[in-house]
Amino acid sequence: MATAPPYPAGTMRLLDRYVFRELLVPLGFCLGGFLIFWISADAFKSMSEFQDDKLHLFDIIEYYLAMTPEFLVIILPMVLLLALLYTLTNHARHNEITAMRAAGISLWRLCAPYFAVGFAASAGLFWLNEWCVPRTTNWSEQIKTRYVQKPGEVAAQDKFHNFGFTNVRDQRTWFITEYSMRSAEMLKPQVDWTLSDGSIHRLYADRAIRTNGVWTFFNVIEFSQADAGAPMLRSSPTNVLSVPEFHETPAEIQSEIKISSYQNFRNSRRADLPLGDILGYLQLHPGLSHAEASWLYTKLHGRLATPWTCLVVVLIAIPFGATSGRRNLFVGVAGSIFICFAYFVIQQVCLALGAAGYLPGWLAGWLPNMVFGVTGLMLMAHVR
Repeated sequence: MATAPPYPAGTMRLLDRYVFRELLVPLGFCLGGFLIFWISADAFKSMSEFQDDKLHLFDIIEYYLAMTPEFLVIILPMVLLLALLYTLTNHARHNEITAMRAAGISLWRLCAPYFAVGFAASAGLFWLNEWCVPRTTNWSEQIKTRYVQKPGEVAAQDKFHNFGFTNVRDQRTWFITEYSMRSAEMLKPQVDWTLSDGSIHRLYADRAIRTNGVWTFFNVIEFSQADAGAPMLRSSPTNVLSVPEFHETPAEIQSEIKISSYQNFRNSRRADLPLGDILGYLQLHPGLSHAEASWLYTKLHGRLATPWTCLVVVLIAIPFGATSGRRNLFVGVAGSIFICFAYFVIQQVCLALGAAGYLPGWLAGWLPNMVFGVTGLMLMAHVR
């Protein structure tokens, strides 16, 4: 016969609501405070740049509205950690955790609302990082270049000139005189490819667009060569030519442009390379060099691991904040600063080692979460 739990289900629902409500208030205050602080610090640092870009007051307000999702990605783990440590420390000071555990409620069950919040924060962070931030980052760059266009600002550009790339997967090389990111229209494209029988083909066109998933070329001239030593034969010009064999999508071409641009200086911003761009590039380039593969796979796993930081934060905060005893609330603040600093240092070291090829990409991306997650589990096991 199954034994009844030492507490009714209704009591646990009330307790969960209480625990959640006690976390929600400091979480809201911390989120608002950190966001105001982050925006103010960035505005103070960037004011001279805004003046150079000739931005007005409403342009600056619009710019920070666009930058808010990217700031949220940065501050959300810190905000959650600080709010959890504050809440748990406050419960511990009033012996509430001791009383709950004395009633037969395990620490894991008591902290179930915290894990639910951590999981929800991880899902929200993933959505912000992969869907929202890349779009709002482009929006913010367009605002900055609204009046003054500076050379080399890739994110704000729509048209790229004299751009070429090789699709290693399909043995096809593209050279595009002008490419529009917005319309995916090519001007003066040239495509070289080799078939399985060894024959070489080349295509010139005035322009190309992608319609219904197929690249369509206009005013086309084609050349073919039976093998490397045979003469190049020219076919008759064609007004319109659809080539369904060309599987390169606009998204893959855009990822090629972005990654080629960022590789020049190894941009380390979180918003620079979404997973879709990295995966699209890897599909076109299955045989990368060791240096390029190390950098890209470190980026890939780093972005996959970043959202789970919120769940790791819960594992770390509970043993630090749930220990019994009367403590000053500033202990939670000091603990959060130390933990954030330690995590940031380990994360940057691991990513640097992964990008340089000293660590596998998956290990470089996930090692900080593994270290702090296992540490949190070990500490929770010793909480009395």
